[in-house]
Order: sequence, then C-alpha cells, then structure tokens
Amino acid sequence: MMATPPAASFGSDRGANQRKRAEWSMTLPLMAGLAIFAGYPLVYLVLLAFSRSDLGQQFQGFVGLENFDWALSGTNFSGSVGHAILFALIVSLVQLALGLYLAVILSKIVRGGRWLRTIVLLPLMTPPVMVGIAWKLILNPSGGWLNGILLRTGLIDAPISFFGNHDLAFPAIMLADTWQWTPLIVILCFAILQGVPHDVEEAAALDGAYPKRIFWTVTLPMIAPALLSVYLLRVIMALKTFDLVYTLTFGGPGNATNIATFEIWKTALREFDVGLAAAQTLMFAITVSVVTLPIVLLHNHLEKRR
Repeated sequence: MMATPPAASFGSDRGANQRKRAEWSMTLPLMAGLAIFAGYPLVYLVLLAFSRSDLGQQFQGFVGLENFDWALSGTNFSGSVGHAILFALIVSLVQLALGLYLAVILSKIVRGGRWLRTIVLLPLMTPPVMVGIAWKLILNPSGGWLNGILLRTGLIDAPISFFGNHDLAFPAIMLADTWQWTPLIVILCFAILQGVPHDVEEAAALDGAYPKRIFWTVTLPMIAPALLSVYLLRVIMALKTFDLVYTLTFGGPGNATNIATFEIWKTALREFDVGLAAAQTLMFAITVSVVTLPIVLLHNHLEKRR
C-alpha cells in the first residue's frame, strides 16, 4: 500500500480547515441570532423573576424565591394552570378526533383537495378576536342565534347565559376554539392520509377486510405517530390561548375560565407586578414541558415500533 505524498496530505488538511472555517462562518450568524432573540429574553425573564420589579421600574432588589412562593400561595395562578391544562388536553383531543373524522370523509370524496384548502381554512383566516366576537353574538342570551333556535323549538323556556353560567362558560369557549382550529387539524390529517400507501389498504381489502376494519387495524396504526405529532402541536397551541378568554369571558364568571396566560397578563398589565408575572411565566413554561413530555415519549415509542 503506497503512502500518501506529503504534498497531497498537506493539501487535504488545508482543504478540511477551509471547510471548517466556512462552516463556522455560516454557523456563527445563526448562533448570534439565537443568542439575541432567544437567549437574551430568557435571561432577562429569569432576572425579573428573582427581583422586585414593576412596570415602571425593573430590578429594584433581589427577592430570591419570593415571587415563586407568592405565585403558588397568594394568587390564583395554580388554579389557572389547572384550567389551562384541562382546556388544552380536552379541546385538542376533541379537535383531533373531529378533524380526523372529517379528513377521512374528505379523502374519500375529494381527489387532490385543491378546493378543500380554500373552504376549510376560512375559520383560520379569521382573527381570534373576531372569532370571539362572533361567538359572543351567537351565544348571547339576548337575541343570540343559538338561544333563538332553542326558544323557537321549545327546547328551553328562557334564554341561557352561556358565558355567565359557571358550568357552561368553559364549554362555550371550547366550542369557539374548536370551530376555529378544527380546520387546521383537518388539513393536517388530510395530508397524513394522503401519505398512506394505497397498496397496503388494497391488500387488506383483497383479504376480505371491511373499510372500517382496514382503518382501525391498518391505517390508524400507520398514522398514529403523525397524529400524535398533530396532537402535541395542538396542545401547545391551546396552552397559549388568550384571545378567546379575553374576548368572551374575561376569566369569569368568577375564576371559572381563568387560564394561565390570562392570569399572567393580569399580573403584568393590570397589577403591574412584572417580577411576579415573570415567575409565573417560568413556572408555566416548566408545566408545559411536563404536560407535553408524555406525548413526546409515546410518539417516540410508536415510531420505534413501526
């Protein structure tokens, strides 16, 4: 075996060094951008959380864990986090089931789905505040469309105050959220179904399996990891819900619909306690990670079984 000539070795080392420098020159701007746009706000938030800060003057003094202790014991933050988790898990599951069902139907009657996006995406094009106003008018006890139908059909004797009822306010917000975001789930599930190999389903059909059985035993196991990814995405989005609560109930009646994002907003911009709001934000971020971790682990488990 012939040895590599020294000149060739030097040339290859020089080329490798040039490639490394080129890689670093392309990577450094990205790292700098991440440090500025992600690292700096995070560090600033952490510093606020451990300080006495208000909207007019930040960093008045170091308070240690005082903000975290007060957030857990002296405010409604713990309850609002529970409301947010309950809202996100339930509404995301309902939307995933409904979106998958509609996507299966549309995949049978629509080929290519060219006009599907235009129709289905209409609710997504509506700003959340406008969605809230629309549903406030629909569910209004005085002249609202839904109350009018229920009264005319004799199903109720008096108008229902959906947003003023402690038991109905949260379901009403979930209804509005489902109307807005189910189309996104439909589009994503439709795309997932388009990626299922047709030969697998055709082979199951040739073996005598009925369409429902093919879906439950063949199609669904194949798309389960992708569906979990959609569910994870929707849970994270639902945990950040703010506009609908602000528009429809303002956290009421009482604290029935007070969720974490709305509680943080009240702390920062109504009570002007920026340090406490920063501590609440950090705790909520940790909560989001804990809530979504089982979904991620289940997704990875299903991916390994494929």
